[in-house]
Amino acid sequence: ITSVTAQNTLGVDGIYDLPADFVELQFSSVANDIGFDAVKLGMLSNIDIAKAVANKLKKHKATNLVIDPVMKAKDGSDLLKYSAVDIYKELLFPLAKIVTPNIPEAEILTSYKIENPSDMKKAAEKIIKFGCGAVLLKGGHLANEFPALDIYFDGDSYQEFETERINTKNTHGTGCTYSAAICANLAKGMDLLDSVKASKEYVTGAIHDSFKIGGGNGPLNHFWNMNE
Repeated sequence: ITSVTAQNTLGVDGIYDLPADFVELQFSSVANDIGFDAVKLGMLSNIDIAKAVANKLKKHKATNLVIDPVMKAKDGSDLLKYSAVDIYKELLFPLAKIVTPNIPEAEILTSYKIENPSDMKKAAEKIIKFGCGAVLLKGGHLANEFPALDIYFDGDSYQEFETERINTKNTHGTGCTYSAAICANLAKGMDLLDSVKASKEYVTGAIHDSFKIGGGNGPLNHFWNMNE
């Protein structure tokens, strides 16, 4: 846990960052006893936390690293101080097997406006130059005239993962769920592309079977396929 948030379906009311040395202690507690087969990073709110996590990842030679560069909440609230963006690019991305930005995050990382799938490919080319193994640029923020399209780029070739756009606002946690699923599939021994494909199918089902609570963006149904 790097930060504690006070939030609901309507938005984020507050963020409390944990001390960086305590984040390091959590990492060490797990790594020194249980170990890990894959690691997923989400919200790293400030420079000190980002640097601490980067140091621990290097020390423990983490592989199968999935980075979801969480920068904004569903309501548009900033979840990353902009002074920490360069730390992501310089220290964390070179360690990653894959990074999974959405369109607003990719625009921050590249200073490039994304309005269509062609723009997504150009942004992915810019992001991979930061040293990550692959990029999965999620297209859910494209205009509704486009399908739910995600573009995967490994530096050599593109893969497109496309599904029908689901008409719901209950998408709270979509990016976190998607990247966590990729991480879990890597831990199970899947290769990267199969991990992404299976995770796309999983998160699509979770959105399709999402449910309405509160007055804003409700959550996904993470257990939609438990009976399959």
